[in-house]
Amino acid sequence: MNIIELFKFLIESKSETPDDGGLLDFIEEYLPDFTAVRIDVEDVKNLFIYKKFSEGEHLCFAGHVDVVPAGEGWDTDPYKAVEKDGYIYGRGTQDMKSGVAAFTQAVLEVEDFKGTLSLLLTSDEEGEATYGTIKVLEYLKENAMLPDAVVVAEPTCEERFGDAIKVGRRGSINGYLTLKGKQGHAAYPEKAINPIHNIAKILGDMAGVDLDSGDEHFAPSKFVVTDIRSGMEVTNVTPNELKMMFNVRNNTNITQDEIKAFIAKHFDGLDYELRLTQGSYPFKTLTDTKIVQKIDKAIEEVTQIKPKHSTAGGTSDARFMAPFGIDVIEFGVKNDTIHSVNERTTKKELEDLYRVFKTLIEIWE
Repeated sequence: MNIIELFKFLIESKSETPDDGGLLDFIEEYLPDFTAVRIDVEDVKNLFIYKKFSEGEHLCFAGHVDVVPAGEGWDTDPYKAVEKDGYIYGRGTQDMKSGVAAFTQAVLEVEDFKGTLSLLLTSDEEGEATYGTIKVLEYLKENAMLPDAVVVAEPTCEERFGDAIKVGRRGSINGYLTLKGKQGHAAYPEKAINPIHNIAKILGDMAGVDLDSGDEHFAPSKFVVTDIRSGMEVTNVTPNELKMMFNVRNNTNITQDEIKAFIAKHFDGLDYELRLTQGSYPFKTLTDTKIVQKIDKAIEEVTQIKPKHSTAGGTSDARFMAPFGIDVIEFGVKNDTIHSVNERTTKKELEDLYRVFKTLIEIWE
């Protein structure tokens, strides 16, 4: 197969989370000279496949073969790789079977490398990710096989291919707050404690507020209210309690303790319960690390564009790698139709991504 044929095959293998669509078995067979390790957990399929060419550093390419459901309203069959007007349409074209195809074909064609090359693939990035990449990393740590550097081939480019890489990500803190009150008759508000009235007095000072000023790498951490509900959907009874949910995409300047203090300041004197969970932690790969310098050089050689270094956006499996001491970046095709109807990418972007990864491998010393 060439890169286009491989890409089309991946698209036409339906692999909605956590189904891998048989792709991990296929990739294992596609790379016969590599040693494959399967770390399947529950219904999640995971593959780590590697080849040690010589002594040296371990460079890994990582990603996911699972996709979100296609949804309704496509102009083409989402599980047929349809070429039209220079584009290839299909679910996963951007997120992220283009990346998987590009690095799989790139490592297949390597004849010599100063170190170890590997792929880390999961079928559960678009889901909970509980049994995906993190389980592979735990296995690799236990067996002293962790890579030195990882490229996650998520779509990162903005206006044109090559214009952005991700060198970090914000964390994500979820909040669940219950504000207590005292139920009563709407005609006798003095006999009740109305949590809606209480939160109304302070919500304007909280919702959408920046919790810090950000820095040269990260935007400010913002307090985003995502849900508020209370009452019994009647007009003559004030509620006994109010529930609010919120999210903070936090940079490295904000922790759970600062959020607890922010809540305590505004809810002073009120009866409330607060629970925080953190699904991911912020990280930043420094500009002077080898992986950043080499991917910059590879992109410039292929595209003549110097990419900007971004930390914007949501989360990816890169969030699991930084805590293991791995230098990690993300680079892939444009990100403008992911998860949407008529997801698509261009043939040229796919071919150029493959060329960038081949160049990266060639210049890795």
